Amino acid sequence: MVALKVRVQLEDFNAQEEEKRLLSDRRDIGAIISFIGLCRDEEPPLSALELEHYAGMAETEIEAVAKEASSRWPIFGATIIHRYGMIKPGEQIVLTLVAAAHREAAFASAQFIMDYLKTKAPFWKKRHFLDGAASDWIAPKIEDDLALRRWQESKSPGG
Repeated sequence: MVALKVRVQLEDFNAQEEEKRLLSDRRDIGAIISFIGLCRDEEPPLSALELEHYAGMAETEIEAVAKEASSRWPIFGATIIHRYGMIKPGEQIVLTLVAAAHREAAFASAQFIMDYLKTKAPFWKKRHFLDGAASDWIAPKIEDDLALRRWQESKSPGG
């Protein structure tokens, strides 16, 4: 049985505590991959990045991606937490933890999940600038779509 946990939340998360929960009472896990996405500052400097989401739909979409990852690779569990609201530069936005017997499955699953989160999860990002300039919505990036395409072209384990 694969343990999949998905949360979309306003508050920050503690990656070490989430990892402990994922590893709790497990001796068959040989690899855990942890990815933490942070709000980075830009030019012009940001006061915050505002993330909006479609409540309910976001969780459902993320759960579907986690289930697809578990069908593609032999993983034991995954924890995915995505924040919303006003997030300042340097603060955490997303956590992806994937546990497996071997590193290859854990790495591939984590990257697969993140590539889907960047392109398909129903989140919208708005930049708020430190100098008070008008806020703007961030457009999707071509690079993110290209990263996702490789998973869509190959349905077999390993990408």
